Amino acid sequence: MRLPIKISAKLRSLLLYPFQFRKYGKGSLIYSPMAIDGKSNIEIGDKVTIQEQGWIAAMPLTGNTPLLSIGDGTVIGHFCHIYATKSIRIGENVLMADRVYVSDNLHTYEDVNVPVIKQGIKQCEEVEIGEGSWIGENVCVIGAKVGKHCVIGANAVVTEDIPDYSVAVGMPAKVIKKYNPEKGIWERI
Repeated sequence: MRLPIKISAKLRSLLLYPFQFRKYGKGSLIYSPMAIDGKSNIEIGDKVTIQEQGWIAAMPLTGNTPLLSIGDGTVIGHFCHIYATKSIRIGENVLMADRVYVSDNLHTYEDVNVPVIKQGIKQCEEVEIGEGSWIGENVCVIGAKVGKHCVIGANAVVTEDIPDYSVAVGMPAKVIKKYNPEKGIWERI
């Protein structure tokens, strides 16, 4: 007999994950993952939720020990793919919609005569997503930092840093609003 998803996720979170991950916080749940690679390089804070069919990984590229760190209270949507080869840090209380891709590496494409699958992997900059940010549906964050309390609109591709208290949209993502603390209002850019 198969256990219901919620029960089996709770059992895995109580009995297995605390001993497999570098850190696995209290009250955290990972529902039916597609894959988890490099658990010993992954830190999960307290009360983190990762919805069904997510793929999280922290696997070395250059021999260095990678780190994937997910802060307290963060919720990661269905079908998200987060792959660290060096460092990805997701702050506290971040909300990620479904189908978000976060990576600190890319496939290279140096020789047009060689299939991409047979070319190497390129290390990008470390990734950070600041506390309280909201990452919309189908967003890609590759080798960039997203500041705290930002909103990244659906389908955006973030390849350059986004400052704190910003709203960014598009491919590539551009800031369209920024909070002005002196006036206490959001201003269009």
